[in-house]
Amino acid sequence: MSKAKPLLSVPLLLLVVACGASDNGVSGEAGKDGAQKPVASISAERIRAHLEYLADDEREGRLTGEPGYLAAADYVAAQFEQYGLEPGGEDEGWFQQVPLQSYLIDSDSTSMIAHRDGEDRQLVYRDDYSMGGDPVRSETGVRAEVVYAGYGVHAPEFGYSDYEDVDVEGKIIAIFGRAPAVLSHNERAYYSSSRTKYQEAVKRGAVGIISLRTRYNEEMFPWERVKEMTGKKPGMSWVTLSDTPEGYHPEIKGAVYLSAAAAAELFAGTPISFEEALDAAEEGKVASVPLGVEVTLSRRTQHERISSPNVIGIVRGSDPELASEYIVYSGHLDGLGRGEAVDGDDIYNGAYDNAIGVSLLLESARIMAASPPKRSVIFIAVTGEEKGLLGSDYFAHYPTVPIESIVANVNLDMTLFLFPVADVIAFGAEHSSLEPIVQEALAAEGFELTPDPMPQEVVFIRSDQYSFVRQGVPATFLVTGYKSTDASIDGEAAVINFRKQHYHRPSDDLSLPIDWDSAVRFARANTSIGYKLGNATTRPSWNEGDFFGEKFAKARMRQVAEPQPE
Repeated sequence: MSKAKPLLSVPLLLLVVACGASDNGVSGEAGKDGAQKPVASISAERIRAHLEYLADDEREGRLTGEPGYLAAADYVAAQFEQYGLEPGGEDEGWFQQVPLQSYLIDSDSTSMIAHRDGEDRQLVYRDDYSMGGDPVRSETGVRAEVVYAGYGVHAPEFGYSDYEDVDVEGKIIAIFGRAPAVLSHNERAYYSSSRTKYQEAVKRGAVGIISLRTRYNEEMFPWERVKEMTGKKPGMSWVTLSDTPEGYHPEIKGAVYLSAAAAAELFAGTPISFEEALDAAEEGKVASVPLGVEVTLSRRTQHERISSPNVIGIVRGSDPELASEYIVYSGHLDGLGRGEAVDGDDIYNGAYDNAIGVSLLLESARIMAASPPKRSVIFIAVTGEEKGLLGSDYFAHYPTVPIESIVANVNLDMTLFLFPVADVIAFGAEHSSLEPIVQEALAAEGFELTPDPMPQEVVFIRSDQYSFVRQGVPATFLVTGYKSTDASIDGEAAVINFRKQHYHRPSDDLSLPIDWDSAVRFARANTSIGYKLGNATTRPSWNEGDFFGEKFAKARMRQVAEPQPE
């Protein structure tokens, strides 16, 4: 893909036809906070036109680096150009190319063998376990004793450690995903991160990881769904300036995801049954213990270097001094591409995840480009979120503006408008001065601000805002809640049904219902947040003593303050 500005292309005609003009159609007048009149021009028709292009079958699910994704990236750049944004990528273009290491496991090479009492049990790939490739090595293998280590969490400052009284040096650890509910919401999210868990496991000398499934996993994402996806798509890591995949741990020589049935068999006859381990995990009790079973894990991996672009546009702030500070609006442009067919459909269109988020982002960009706030605003459609927040993490490490000038992030991902929406969840807003700003913007559109109804999902660390948080930037991620303005509709049931039936499936397509009144109200609130942040006299700040502020913002301040080697 060229890094130069794209010419306005055929897809842009969709908007010309839908909206009847090539200008933004936004009044430059604003209310007291700079928001009311511009956001009144937000258009359901424009959002719909973006969505219909991005989620169309011709985009083939927008898999990172593939032609469908590149076409979507060109489309987003064309909209930015039409609206009058400045290119914010590399070489004065719209794109920041993200270098990626792609790694695809050789499915025929995978092996997991349990060794017990002189007998070897060969487990069956996909039926019993899922295994991905190694980011660097073409062949890996390890045989070691298995130690059950709860969630793999070491949080001594909160009186909890799964590593208490167990030695995992040279061992394969078996751990559940997420973190114990005995930790508060913030800490639970941080310690749920696989990044945090891998770092702790490597520090303690572990050589392999077996990931276990909770009862909640079984309910929300049955093993049959895991089988559909296993071994079909490559894993990816972004590549650092030192030419190594970011976050790679060569000490870990094997990793598998185990079905509940296979886990029950693995734990049988050991000091703890799998049911007992499940109970202990749910109760937040440490029950770590060596299982007395050895396991062999082996695999071969094929590698490829590719790149895929973030698409970046900038609305330059109207104030000569504040224009050097930036608010970042982000949303992931990538999807899952093509995969296992379900009812004859193999295109994972990703209409809600996340074509709708990028469509909302584009409409905010149009509004703000015509009536800029005092601070500058970066709009970035990121790549590789489905592969592990890759594009946003790359940008956060190598931003195209100084990282210290980025004052806040507002992220958009899988906002569901399945029914008339009454409430919104603002993941992360409670950690900083963003919360009252978000609450005011939502209230103006008739939305209630609802606390996280699903803390066990640790959503705050699972989308692109977390890449900014890890660099010390206050961030929020808005999604619609469970409440409907129509008392006859069970909103929670509708959301759960989407997650079970459509999330990461081909049926997340343009046939799903969209309540456009809710979408427009949400878009107005989301854009108003940018105006309020952009026109505020002070930068957003972390709350005093906040867990994430202490963990990341203060650590970054210390890093900046340290003398740099010449």
